[in-house]
Formats: sequence, C-alpha cells, structure tokens
Amino acid sequence: MGHKVHIMVEECALPYRVHPSTSAPATSSRREFLAISPNTDSRDRRFRWPGQPPHFAVRIGRDPDLPGGQNGPAAAADLRDRYVALQWLMFQVGHIGPMLGQAHHFRQYAPERIEYAVDRYTREATRLYGVMDRRLAEAAYFAGAYSIADIAIFPWTRSHQNQGVDLAQFPNVQRWFKDVSNRPAVQRGLDVLKEHRKSLLDARSRENLFGGDPDRAPLACPVAR
Repeated sequence: MGHKVHIMVEECALPYRVHPSTSAPATSSRREFLAISPNTDSRDRRFRWPGQPPHFAVRIGRDPDLPGGQNGPAAAADLRDRYVALQWLMFQVGHIGPMLGQAHHFRQYAPERIEYAVDRYTREATRLYGVMDRRLAEAAYFAGAYSIADIAIFPWTRSHQNQGVDLAQFPNVQRWFKDVSNRPAVQRGLDVLKEHRKSLLDARSRENLFGGDPDRAPLACPVAR
C-alpha cells in the first residue's frame, strides 16, 4: 500500500519526487531497483539528507525515522505517546498488512477460489476490524492524536469491501475512516500516481506480482528527497 508514504510526506510537508514503473518485466529496472530493495518491494524507499549518501528504508515500519518523522503528525507530545503510536504502527506491520492483504488476495486475485483460505482470512480481517473498533471507541485516533499509526492503517481500510468487511458493522472505524479521508494531505497523497494505476486483470502482471519471480519488478518507486 504505497499510499502510506505518499500521505506521510504530504502530512509532513516534505519535498519528494515519484518515479512510476510498471509490473511488466524490465531487466534494467530490476537491477536498479534491487540495489534499493533486495526484496523488490515497491514500499521500500530511498531518502536523501543534505551532504549524505542515499538511505534505503525497508517498508513502512521504518517511517518514524524518515526525514521529518519527528515533526508533524508523526511526532508525539511525549515519550509515552510516541510508544503508543509505535504500538499501533507495529499492529499495522504485523497484523493489518499481512492479514488484510491475504484476505484481499484470496478473495480478489487468486486464480482459483480456495474456500479455506477465503474463510480463514476473511474471519481474521473481521476480527482485526473489531480490534480497531474497540480502540477507536476509546480515542479519536489510534494513538489518541492523529499520528503515523493512522497514516499506516488507513490505506488498508480503503479496500474493506474486497476484504469481506462491512464498515457499518464497525461504527468507530467508520467514523475514523471518514475523518481521515477528509484530511487534505490524505487526499493529495491518494492522488499520487493516480493516472498510472490499473486493475490487475492482465495475466502477465499477475504472474509478475504473485508468481514468485525472484527478480520481479516493482509497481512504483517513490523517492523522497
């Protein structure tokens, strides 16, 4: 969910450039991207500090330490608040991303429907929305105030229908989702690369993304500087 970083840099008012690529095989782009991301994950990022060589950050879990990460919505008022934010950020890394991603995959992209997988991950997705709903009954945002935890979790919830989840069953998540959706920086972040997106109906793209190619090309390579 590349939107997380797009939203993050918009919220922190960081300058950045985005270089789109496709899921089609391209030997030269693969070699270049492998230097940035050994796992060829489009959510890995390259960052530049003045006078320093590029720094490669792997996945969103590194984002609290990005340039500007100690400012704006990623910052916390005190150490305790920061660790509450990190707790919910890790909840996204360890649960929301993997489990909602699997629910989405087996419900939408799997070449054949496997009922066990669909049922297992849909049930887990529903359980996780329940966890979020209980937390958001206690606070307006996951860390109390709007934070990187909300930025990391939000993009995954945009596909709730494809995960087999009805947001109406989780009113606190629904309220939070509407609130975050209305933030101008979030809307700008969601518009990044909008013109380059396409559905994964192309068989070659699906094979490249899900077929286990060790050198698969990334969908996009956002670069913040």
